[in-house]
Formats: sequence, structure tokens, C-alpha cells
Amino acid sequence: MDASSFERLVVAELDLLPDDMVDGLDNVVFVVEDRPEDGSLDLLGLYDGWALTERERYGVGELPDRIIVYRESHLDVCETLEELRDEVHATLVHEIAHFYGIDDARLHELGWA
Repeated sequence: MDASSFERLVVAELDLLPDDMVDGLDNVVFVVEDRPEDGSLDLLGLYDGWALTERERYGVGELPDRIIVYRESHLDVCETLEELRDEVHATLVHEIAHFYGIDDARLHELGWA
């Protein structure tokens, strides 16, 4: 799947998330990249920023936090379009949870890791 088609799929999955999950996202941008900086295919997504639970102050002039979805990593682990949609959906939920301060251990308990 080419980059623009994958980006459209990410946007479509983001639109399907519950409003109460995305309405609280403040100063966050969603980015699609081919691979992580190390070139591996091991990472599906990344939250790059400060979780709400770790912010002492956050205000004007702050660069936005980023939620990165890695295209080639997803394509490597998914064989069908349905699997790809499900995995992108799970990745978005997982990375948004990090924004809210939910760590990997808790996400694992909830079935999202």
C-alpha cells in the first residue's frame, strides 16, 4: 500500500475512535512515517511527548506532541486489509493511551499491548 493510501486509512481509523477518547487530545499531531529512525520494523507506533499525568505546566509556544504510525511496520505484520485496519486502530488506541498517562503494563492488562 502506498503512503497516501495508508495515510487515508489512518485518518479513517482515527475518525472511528470514540469522541471522548480524542476530544481531550490537546496539542497533539498524528504523523505517518515509513519506519522508525533505527530502520527496524519492530515498532508500530510511538507517542512522542509528555503524558498528561507528567505535565506540570503546558502552555503557549509548546511544540505539539506527536503520535507516529509506522507504515512499513504495519504492512510487514498484516496480510489483509482487515488486519491492517484492526492493527492501525489498536496502534492509535495504544498511543493515545500513552498521552493520557497509561503505561504499557496497564495497556497489556487491558488487552491493548
